[in-house]
Amino acid sequence: MTGQNFAGLHPVLEPRLFPKDFTDRSERVEKLARKLAANVVQRERQGGSALAERQLIRDSGLLTLAVPQQFGGQGMVWPEIYRIVRFLAAVDSSLAHLFAFQHLQVATILLYGNAEQQRIWLSRTVHEHWFWGNATNGRDNRLKLKRRDEHYELNGNKSFCSGALGADALVVSAPRNHNPNDRVFIVLPSQREGIAVNDDWDGFGQRQTDSGTVQFENVFVDSSELLGPGGSPRSTLRACLAQLVLVQLYLGNAQGALDAAQRYTREQSRAWPASGVALATEDQFVQQRYGELWLHYRSAYLLAEHAAQRLQAAWEKPVLTLNERAEVALAISEAKVVSARAALEITSKIFENMGASATSSRYGFDRFWRNVRVHTLHDPLDYKVRDLGNWLVTGKLPEPSPYG
Repeated sequence: MTGQNFAGLHPVLEPRLFPKDFTDRSERVEKLARKLAANVVQRERQGGSALAERQLIRDSGLLTLAVPQQFGGQGMVWPEIYRIVRFLAAVDSSLAHLFAFQHLQVATILLYGNAEQQRIWLSRTVHEHWFWGNATNGRDNRLKLKRRDEHYELNGNKSFCSGALGADALVVSAPRNHNPNDRVFIVLPSQREGIAVNDDWDGFGQRQTDSGTVQFENVFVDSSELLGPGGSPRSTLRACLAQLVLVQLYLGNAQGALDAAQRYTREQSRAWPASGVALATEDQFVQQRYGELWLHYRSAYLLAEHAAQRLQAAWEKPVLTLNERAEVALAISEAKVVSARAALEITSKIFENMGASATSSRYGFDRFWRNVRVHTLHDPLDYKVRDLGNWLVTGKLPEPSPYG
């Protein structure tokens, strides 16, 4: 087997190690994953927008998982959605990112939209096969929403707009009338006059997430396109949903790295001469290192599953208290910190088990680390650890924020 084809000829994931833990739609998910795996190394090296692969996701019928059945969607629970995100991220972290953010935008409409807004936007999502993008970076305050007689107008820029390029519709956030404490979500068709989506994302990881900039120039916004008001503890679950997306992307990359590494070690690595064994897999130090990596992965996996269950329980409550919301945030903080650390460790240390030949660019094994390194810089882990420590020693629960 040539190194050039190593990634593409193998099954998507080793079932013995990573069983498909989503009970529904598994055939469609695995079919999509195999198609994404076929050229992921080459695409990831090239970067740019993966328009053909985004069409594969559209064609898979999986864009409506989070849309309630009353609007024609599939009404899947969040733990199942997150497992699918994780499975896809093990193969193609960039496309899994876009797939996950589709469901995050759907959730935004469900959390902030009124009944009529939900009906209109989510029904169109189903019947017109919409792919959603976002321009919601809460730390980028250059975009302003200002009232103009009977409508509003958007002017300015947003950065880190994952999925905006090629999207049918956008979820946008901006302060209203220059008041930073009056930030609103807006839903807009991406082709609205005055919106310019730029192809300028150049991160060294997550290279096909289209996370570049969007410019808004005198963009008309009807009052019916403003979601909200928010402010209730339940509406702030959006940040929790987003944080748990990141957890799945970390874990998916860790899965993909471990899976690729153990296959490579079995099939291509050579035993070190001083080991006294015939096969690399029989080397006790190789076994020890893999055991350590597995412990990192399993610890993170179990915390992620627990956090997803806590989130689902909160999602199902029509009214949520601040304490209940904070308990969900703490569970997600645990999962995020441990999964980020585990993914960075795993994606870096696999090379010690595979050997120098595995660093050849034709394999693309470095993409797992690059993806994780870029994504773990999304927001500092130190503040998650601080929140956990503050709760432990003082009993103080974290307050809702755009990052948790």
